[in-house]
Amino acid sequence: MIRRITGRLDGATDTSCEITPEGSGLSYEVLLPRYLAERAPERIGEIVTLRTRQHLEAQGQGTSFIPRLIGFETAQERAFFELLTSVKGLGARKALRALAIEPAQIARAISSRDAKALQKLPEIGKRLAETIIVELHGKVDGFLTPGEAASLSAASIELRPSSNLPPAAEEAVSALMALGETRDGAERKVERARSLVGVDAGTDELVAAAFGQRAG
Repeated sequence: MIRRITGRLDGATDTSCEITPEGSGLSYEVLLPRYLAERAPERIGEIVTLRTRQHLEAQGQGTSFIPRLIGFETAQERAFFELLTSVKGLGARKALRALAIEPAQIARAISSRDAKALQKLPEIGKRLAETIIVELHGKVDGFLTPGEAASLSAASIELRPSSNLPPAAEEAVSALMALGETRDGAERKVERARSLVGVDAGTDELVAAAFGQRAG
């Protein structure tokens, strides 16, 4: 498995770049996330190193596969991509287009349950934004910059003094409100979720259970 490639950047498009390792006689096409593809033309002619991931791209409704290389500046960015593509409905190509901004910024939106921020990304609609938050919240904190982590900590969800809900349930209510629910609607869904998964369930478990009721 090719995990890293170093060579001269000989060309770039809006989705990929061409890298020629010194003395190899070979040239590699490497797919790039959008935020890197936009910078690549400025570095043509430079020696670059990319952390890579191999991917088999289905062709003809899965009747054949083409091997592809996907490149990132750091191993951490590659790990974020691998986590992002674990979400149902986010294949490799779609995720590469969605990565129009740095992974740390997307991780911040997920950590703060900011569905509206995610919907500003290419390919991410309302339902997929909600799915990303439900599946990845609590898994992306390691991708935040120190400043973003501190900012999230300082801006932790405030509880309403008049609420009789325990902290985990109140945080779940706030999370559903961030996804577009009204306060009353969010409280009803969380109460139903508590009856399903238990009154002592944590925030993420309650949000996941409540999310499954959104059509109800």
